[in-house]
Amino acid sequence: MSQQTISRTLSKAILKPKVRIKLKIWNTYLTGKLVKFDNYMNLIVENAKEIYFGRGGKRSKDLGTVMIRGASIIFIGQDREKIIFAEAETDEELHDKLMHRKEAEGI
Repeated sequence: MSQQTISRTLSKAILKPKVRIKLKIWNTYLTGKLVKFDNYMNLIVENAKEIYFGRGGKRSKDLGTVMIRGASIIFIGQDREKIIFAEAETDEELHDKLMHRKEAEGI
């Protein structure tokens, strides 16, 4: 991936309220607000929370502000949110809404 692509991707992530970072340490994630980054993908994350999925179950720990070395990062994405459907809809209703949305956006 080129430096331009990395910078563009991280610039978008910095606008998000929370990011999820997968580390090379087995089953370990960090979530928090991305504040700064450099060309080597070193990150500074505020309100960081470490989440570990292991044999004993899920454990988490608040870390505060941390710096993460770019070489230890596997991926960066949005923090997961639960999707709750207010009401059950038929496939036709969902299809109509999606088509209407695409037409409105000019897709």
